[in-house]
Amino acid sequence: MPPSRGFSGAVVIPALAEAANLPQTLESLSRNPVDLLDQFMILVVVNQRADSSDLETADNRETLKNLPLLKEHYGLDNLFWVDAASEESTLPARQGVGLARKIGLDLALPHLDYRASDPLLICLDADTLVQPDYLPAITRHFTGSSTGGASIPYCHRPAAEQTGQAAIDRYELFLRVYVLGLELAGSPYAFHTVGSAMACRASAYVASGGMNRRLAGEDFYFLQQVHKTSGVVPLAGTTVHPSPRSSHRVPFGTGRSVGDMLAGGTEHLLFYQPVVFSIVGEWLACVAENSAAGAAEVLSRTARISPVLHDVMEQNGFRDSWENLKKNNREGEKLTAAFHGWFDAFRTMRLIHELSDRAYPRITPEEAVAPLFERAGHAAPDTIGGQLELLRRLQGVV
Repeated sequence: MPPSRGFSGAVVIPALAEAANLPQTLESLSRNPVDLLDQFMILVVVNQRADSSDLETADNRETLKNLPLLKEHYGLDNLFWVDAASEESTLPARQGVGLARKIGLDLALPHLDYRASDPLLICLDADTLVQPDYLPAITRHFTGSSTGGASIPYCHRPAAEQTGQAAIDRYELFLRVYVLGLELAGSPYAFHTVGSAMACRASAYVASGGMNRRLAGEDFYFLQQVHKTSGVVPLAGTTVHPSPRSSHRVPFGTGRSVGDMLAGGTEHLLFYQPVVFSIVGEWLACVAENSAAGAAEVLSRTARISPVLHDVMEQNGFRDSWENLKKNNREGEKLTAAFHGWFDAFRTMRLIHELSDRAYPRITPEEAVAPLFERAGHAAPDTIGGQLELLRRLQGVV
């Protein structure tokens, strides 16, 4: 049954074979302040593809059967769900979490109350726990921020076994070191892109074109687009707690990386050399300092920074793109914004990959992390666990 009233926001939760985990997620949400919780629609999208396994199909049936009971048990009168798992409503082949998020977010839009303020759309996962300050921190952030999107602090829950803990610690450190490197480089994309830890205004969602349908990496591309259209900044005051489990549902991401490390050892995940972030920083500074220069001059300067950088920019069509950007954006700030719209999070990542593949092979965290801490003005702890804890604090985990 659809909602009978409008809400100030929606929390959208895709669920695939999450019968064991979803109750804990809903219970954690229910511990938020009752008056604020009542203003948010909670929408679970139970989903699967036509090629899902029999176990996933049975688990989803269990979830759909249990949702009315969970709604009553946790007193969540604002809990609703979408059946995208039954035979007549399964997702198309090669679709997954991106489409499931999109279904929920798109369906939530007409049930939001636009009269008093710009409603909020929040992405969560069915295996992720939130704190009692979750909704208060999110609403407080958007009350005081002019940007359209937010990246919410996260901290993976402890694993059941030591090998699993080593894997999730290494992976989370990899994510955090990447953001630290981008921050030191001066990139505007120095924020985390974790699907269970992001939120935006409804207007920002629409302006960005909505959620994409990607099987994996939907969070990365979504926040990139939100940033281009209305801005994304880190949020403070709460932390979400994703699962540390392994998974092979998607071709990359947390679950896949953890599974690969459990199968092949933590050495499977190597880190980028600090020098690649220095090159990114020099590239961004070069463009900023030579905004009046033509493409040929800028490209000649890139060759002095790094031959790989020069080759990548040539291959990416910087020469024509820069001239078009300058032609259509006369003012300095507009040109800067337009450039960062072109050299976006994806092109930044691709440059880092090219630098790593062609000149600076990936290295162990023991070699990679300390120099970045030093550049950031912090002494590096000796262990991965210590480094992770320090980065968590620096990046807003509470």
